[in-house]
Amino acid sequence: MNVMYWCDDGNGNYELLDGQQRTISLCQYCNGDFSLNNRSFNNLTGTEKNQILDYKLMIYVCTGNDKEKLDWFKTINIAGVQLSPQELRNAIYTGSWLTDAKKYFSKVGCPAVKIGDKLLSGKMIRQEYLETAIEWVARTENKSIEGYMSEHQHDINATPLWLHFQTVINWVNTYFTKYRKEMKGIDWGRLYNEHKADVLDPVSLEERIKELMIDDEVTSKKGI
Repeated sequence: MNVMYWCDDGNGNYELLDGQQRTISLCQYCNGDFSLNNRSFNNLTGTEKNQILDYKLMIYVCTGNDKEKLDWFKTINIAGVQLSPQELRNAIYTGSWLTDAKKYFSKVGCPAVKIGDKLLSGKMIRQEYLETAIEWVARTENKSIEGYMSEHQHDINATPLWLHFQTVINWVNTYFTKYRKEMKGIDWGRLYNEHKADVLDPVSLEERIKELMIDDEVTSKKGI
């Protein structure tokens, strides 16, 4: 199983620093969520079940503040695939808020993909959709992504984050009625903050966009 790393939060609880996928897979298999070679956990003999349940895991328990935990995580993963900035943040700001936020932004077929995939750049599975959503809402409070996550780490849910994301996406779809590939990856959160109070006409906007799209002097169509 290789070594896994936990963090002692100082309150008698532990957070998974490294080994989340292995831990979840073990729990799901023992819970009967999937089978292996056509055999689920319930199909195993008592001896085979005990081989799993009694297997001794090698776990290092780390202590320290948020920065020290982040340094631990970077050191642990230095030989593997380079982690995205948001994956590193997720390793530090674990809690009920992050668990709920991932439900909206980090799962296959998640709600954020369904309503915003055409407008967002990056990879959902690398936590980049979540990063964008947090950046959008954090900006409304003049906070950094880290500052926002730290403040809300122990919130029961991430509903305000999801509601703000929906608001931005709905604003885009309302005023920019024809989708163009150049719309993907635009900082819509910033534009929403700057223009949400403006009186805009979707028809006039579309006519102006058409003009600029065929204008040879406009070298960056994405900048329109």
